[in-house]
Amino acid sequence: MHLEKEFSVDVERDQVARILDDDQLYTTLLPRTEITRSDGGVRETLTRVQVAGTETKLRFVFQTGTNGNVRFHKICEGSVWRKLEGEIRLRPVGGGTRVSVSLDGRTRALVPELPLKGGVRSKLEEIASTLQDRIEEA
Repeated sequence: MHLEKEFSVDVERDQVARILDDDQLYTTLLPRTEITRSDGGVRETLTRVQVAGTETKLRFVFQTGTNGNVRFHKICEGSVWRKLEGEIRLRPVGGGTRVSVSLDGRTRALVPELPLKGGVRSKLEEIASTLQDRIEEA
């Protein structure tokens, strides 16, 4: 499964990169999230979600590159995802920045992707919208 959401902001690329390098951003993008480790541009998060009435913990690692882009992946310990990773890419456009949030995932054997795709797409759009708001507020 590949999903991508893009938007443009009237904020210079370097400023957007500084916003992406703030621990607080990740707790804003993912509700019920805490930073469990932050060191040298690498952040590990723990997010608590309810799935079928049971609390589940999701762990992600976000790594900021020297170019300001952020690569991330889910630590896939459960029975649904074999791989879930993505990137927040920044591209200067005029005096602003084009931000692209992409996500690639593969489920484990016998777990169909199609029923999950709508929820994942919705979450990606929510994250992109929150990120855009946060950048424009700065």
